[in-house]
Amino acid sequence: MPLHYELKASDGRARRGTITMSRGTIETPVFMPVGTAGTIKGLLPSTVKDIGTQISLANTYHMHLTPGEAIVAKHGGLHEFMQMPWPLLTDSGGFQVFSLPKKEIAEQGVTFEFKKGAKPILATPEWSMQVQMELGADIIMAFDECAPYPCTEDHAERAMQRTLRWLDRCIEAHTREDQCLFGIVQGSVFSHLRQQSALETIRRDLPGYAIGGVSVGEGHTLMMKAVDDAEPWMPADKPRYLMGVGLPEDIVGAVGRGVDMFDCVIPTRYGRSGTCFTRRGRIRLTDRGMRNDMYPIDPECGCYACTGFTRSYIHHLLKTGELLGTILCTLHNVAHYHDLMARIRAAIEAGEYNAFAEAFEQEYIAGDRARRREEFEEGLYETFAVGFAEELVRRDDLRIKREQDLARRNPDTRDSADIAETETAPRRDRRTAKSENESRGGSSDRGASKDTSRDGGRSRRGGRGKRKRR
Repeated sequence: MPLHYELKASDGRARRGTITMSRGTIETPVFMPVGTAGTIKGLLPSTVKDIGTQISLANTYHMHLTPGEAIVAKHGGLHEFMQMPWPLLTDSGGFQVFSLPKKEIAEQGVTFEFKKGAKPILATPEWSMQVQMELGADIIMAFDECAPYPCTEDHAERAMQRTLRWLDRCIEAHTREDQCLFGIVQGSVFSHLRQQSALETIRRDLPGYAIGGVSVGEGHTLMMKAVDDAEPWMPADKPRYLMGVGLPEDIVGAVGRGVDMFDCVIPTRYGRSGTCFTRRGRIRLTDRGMRNDMYPIDPECGCYACTGFTRSYIHHLLKTGELLGTILCTLHNVAHYHDLMARIRAAIEAGEYNAFAEAFEQEYIAGDRARRREEFEEGLYETFAVGFAEELVRRDDLRIKREQDLARRNPDTRDSADIAETETAPRRDRRTAKSENESRGGSSDRGASKDTSRDGGRSRRGGRGKRKRR
């Protein structure tokens, strides 16, 4: 087997390990930047390496559309094509296909048009395996059916069962011995389906396993519940990958629940719009207040963007449309994520992960919510014990109900923005990352027509709270 996972240390459920492959050893927990169309937008491959990238991701759907897997294979595979010699992972293309508005799902596969008037494409498990084998990534993902959020239990069960049948077809079609095929656990927000999917998936004895069907608008607490429902059944000697995640608070919560690998377009997409991550939350460098700000993006960051450039200068670049502005923001964000993972690994090694998470909540989440003028309820990382996420979901439900009851009792005290937010709250819970979170900026950019990777959309669950009145 071309992959070996070794557990180096643990702290509660949090794991500190290594994944050894022919192209290098990956220190886990790890974040994988997303190069959707064969590039991490705005960054040279040498820069991607210098800021600490150990493994990155490319997108099967987009690489198939252009330039096509045959062109990539002619170069010798993605590593040579992208000039990225470190380990690479490709997703199956399933998420992008299922995010398309017009598609036909059948047992054979999914028929879709990638643009109006184009010849329909039939995406099947065999198709996904063939494309990924020609792309030549080190880790490839099984073709799965990603159920939307929300959906009925019956819909989620059908998608989960089809995912298992498609997994068997992927295993049969995959013939490259130098690649590692990961299976994907589905089941939406239904605990018994997640457990069943996990138990059935691990019976296939694959090199690693992923938890999919998250970052589709369910919010932080339901995402953590999905991890709680699946992780206890996953083998300790194989890596666990939470697909399309995500925001820093999601990563900290999932690491505490035993997850090793993450990917998302958030740091790169946010960077291109001038939003940067700091130890004390997000800042938007296009804001007017940044015009005269002489601090670096994050005074506690040692990346290139933070060692000589001021927020004022980068604000100027962004406002005048200079490419350097988006490059510096993207570079900083990816470096910030790698630094977060390094601090997480150190905390697990020291046996201090709970303390780290509590400090992160007070420093990053509280600071982020204060800057965004949103209420914040403490206790997100009170414990990482199995079942606590379900308690967080219950608390969220009660909080949302209180807010809605208060709004109904006091209609005259609300301004138009408050009224709009309250009356659309049920629909907000159903929004995907793209519409809810042009704040996971992202993980619905593994959408079909753009730079995509599930963004980690925020519903009103998970500590976002009601926006305070100005």
